Amino acid sequence: MPSVKNPNKPSKHRLAARAHKLKKQRQQASAPKADKIAKSDAYHGARPGLMPTSGPRKPVSAKRQRKLEKKMGYAMKRKMEAEGEVLMKDAAETKKDEKTTTEEEADGMDIS
Repeated sequence: MPSVKNPNKPSKHRLAARAHKLKKQRQQASAPKADKIAKSDAYHGARPGLMPTSGPRKPVSAKRQRKLEKKMGYAMKRKMEAEGEVLMKDAAETKKDEKTTTEEEADGMDIS
C-alpha cells in the first residue's frame, strides 16, 4: 500500500504560494510612495499619469497661467517702485555692429 502524506497540513504548493504572497506584500509596503495617488486626488479623477480635474491640485490652464503671469509682473513692478527702483526708459540700448563681429571672426581665421 502506498504511503500518503499527512492530510492535516497544507500542501507544498500552498505553502509556497503563501510565502510568495507575503513576500509580495512586504515589497509593496516598503516600496516608495512616489507613484501613489492621494485618496482626495483620486476622488477628483486623478489616476497614474493624470492630474485631478478639480480641487487645489488640478493643472492650471494656459489662459489662467497667462493671467497669473501678468498679475505677478504687476506685483513685481509695484514692489520695485515701492523700493525705489525705477526702470530707465530714456536709456539707449547698446548693440554690437554685426559687420564688425563678422570681420573680426574672419581676421582670426587663417585660410591659406
